[in-house]
Parts: sequence; C-alpha cells; structure tokens
Amino acid sequence: MKQNVEHTFKEKLYECDKHVEKLLDAKEYLSAFMPFSLEQYLQIDKITSSFIDQLNFRFSKLQDTMGESLFRAIMIMSKEDVKKMTFIDILNRLEELEVIDKNEWLALREIRNEIAHEYSFNQDEVVDTINIIYEKSDRLVNIYKSVHTFVKNRLLVK
Repeated sequence: MKQNVEHTFKEKLYECDKHVEKLLDAKEYLSAFMPFSLEQYLQIDKITSSFIDQLNFRFSKLQDTMGESLFRAIMIMSKEDVKKMTFIDILNRLEELEVIDKNEWLALREIRNEIAHEYSFNQDEVVDTINIIYEKSDRLVNIYKSVHTFVKNRLLVK
C-alpha cells in the first residue's frame, strides 16, 4: 500500500515539475509584454496568445494537482487519518506543519477560478486576470517548492 501511495506521489511530483517548467517558459516569453494593457492584448499575435493559454493552463493544473493530489497524499504519508478530513481540514493541517499558508492558498485558488472567465466578453477583466496570474504564478511556484522540500526532508521521498 505504501509503495503504491509513494509511486503515485512521485508521479504527481513529476507532473507538478512539468507544470512549473512550462509555466516558467510561458512567463519568460511573456515577460516582454507584461503587464498587458487592453490595447496590447487586442493586438497580440497567435504565438503570444498560445503562451497566454500555456500560462493559464499550467497555473490552473499546478494548483489542481497540488490541491487535489499532493496535499492529500502528504497527509496519508504523514500517517494522518484523511478519511474524514475536508479539504479545509487538510489545508489547516498543512498550515500547522508549516507547509503552506492556508489563506494564501485559498487566495490563489480564487485567482485560478478566474481563469474560467478567460473568454469573457469583458476584455478588461480578461487582461486583469492574465496580469494577476502572471504576477502570482511565482508565489504558486514557491509554494510548490516548499511542498517539494517538505516531502524530501520530512517524508523522505526523493
């Protein structure tokens, strides 16, 4: 059982590593344009548009994978009884373990939910969301790095 959890855990770490890599690639490309103005956004080419999609997708997937898979797996590997834990219970416990800041995580989750409105007719809202995701993505990556360090040092998963 432990080997299965550990194997799945390693797969999720690998998946998160790929999301971080692609997120940072998108940020590097988009850095010449940031922050976007509405006028700039309305004139972007297909390549720039694809990097915006990559930024949004990888931000969303990184947060989903961490929240839906890694956090629960950390609890299981820490011998916590997760069967009756809600997601907020898990966040509270991870905060007690000094792995994350719960309120910061939830704030990033709200930003992630804004991605769903990416194709809104309100172009100002779209531009604002892209700029916020670009700005906050470094914080999400740093949270992932903290989680990864915790896993390596405390759970001895390499």
